[in-house]
This record gives sequence, C-alpha cells and structure tokens, in this order.
Amino acid sequence: MSLDAKLIARLEKALGVVDDHGTAGPRLIDDARRLWSRVQRFIAMGLVPAEAVEKDSLELASYALQLPLRRGKTLTTGKPARATLRERAEEAAELLVTLSEDTLEESLLDRTARILHELPQRLPILDEAKLLADAVNLEDFGVTGLVAQAVQLGRQGEGLTQAARGVEMREQYGYWEARLKEGFHFEPIRQIARQRLEIARQVAAALLAELREDGRES
Repeated sequence: MSLDAKLIARLEKALGVVDDHGTAGPRLIDDARRLWSRVQRFIAMGLVPAEAVEKDSLELASYALQLPLRRGKTLTTGKPARATLRERAEEAAELLVTLSEDTLEESLLDRTARILHELPQRLPILDEAKLLADAVNLEDFGVTGLVAQAVQLGRQGEGLTQAARGVEMREQYGYWEARLKEGFHFEPIRQIARQRLEIARQVAAALLAELREDGRES
C-alpha cells in the first residue's frame, strides 16, 4: 500500500524549507526520497519477511525523519550542532502529528510513531525500526558521509582543513570500527557499510594529500 499522494505532497512542502530561517531548497526532499529508496532496497534483499513489513508506515517514517527540526541544537560557540538520532526521531513523531491535520488513520499514525520511537533503541522490536535505523546509519558511511560531514562543518563556519582533521581523528580513535560493530542490525548492511568505508578512506586520503601539497595541512 502506498501513501496518499496528498499526504506526500504535504510532507514534501514541509521538507522544501530546510531551516528555521525559511531557506528553500531540495536537500531534505532528496534526502527523504533517497532514504526511502534505500529502505526499499533492504526489503528487496530479503532481510525480513517482506509480506510482514508495513510499508506505508515505514515510508511515512522515512519522510518524517527528514523534517527540519524546530528545536535546533547549538554548540557553546552558538554554531548549529547536529542532532542525535533520538532527537530527530522524537521530534519527527511530534511534527508528524501536526502535519497530518487529522487526515491520517489513527492506526497508521500510531504505527509510524512507534517505528520512530524504537528507531534509536539498541534492540528495536519492530523489523521496520531495524531497517530504518540501518538505512539512517548507512548515511554516515562512504563518500556521501564525507560530503554530509563537510556540509555540517560548513554550517558551523569550518572548512576543508577541519574536515580533513576530523577524518584523521576518527581513524585514530577507532570511530568507524565501533560504528560498524554497534550501528547495524543486519550483517549484509554492515558489509555494505564496510565497502563504502573503504571507498571513503581512499577519497579522504586523496583530500589529505592535496591539502598537504598546498601547505594547508601539516
């Protein structure tokens, strides 16, 4: 079962404004569509019984998770900070109630809210929450993860040098190995993350080499 076209249009309208300053752009809509597409790919891989997955709730949760946060976090410097998965999920559930305008079936809304609430848990009960959690965590791996990190640093006023240093620090402290161990519920998705990480390491190495060549990174 697919979501109602009017509901999708309403969600995409909300996603079209990317921050609390009214900035318009396609970033969040693209992120939501890509996240849902990734989840569908995982379902097609047979990681869980496909006939038991409530796809309408899962699709709705995928879109809701990308809604711009109203309670934006800031660092002690006053710069915007990245929200945790728990914060994203909790606010997404709240925003979804507001956006539904009492037009959603209560059962669909309740099921979607449960997926979102279970999403950050270490051992979710719902297969839908496990699939969505792995899809979200995979975002941080690979070249897309590097670019997303650079975008976040740019919002904080940082640049390529800071991005490169961040890459080195994560490697030194074993950040990625810890994420691989704890961040996935399904082994095939963990293997995808490993493959993407190797590609990202190659790109990061090239970036570091260029910065050192230019004398901007020692």
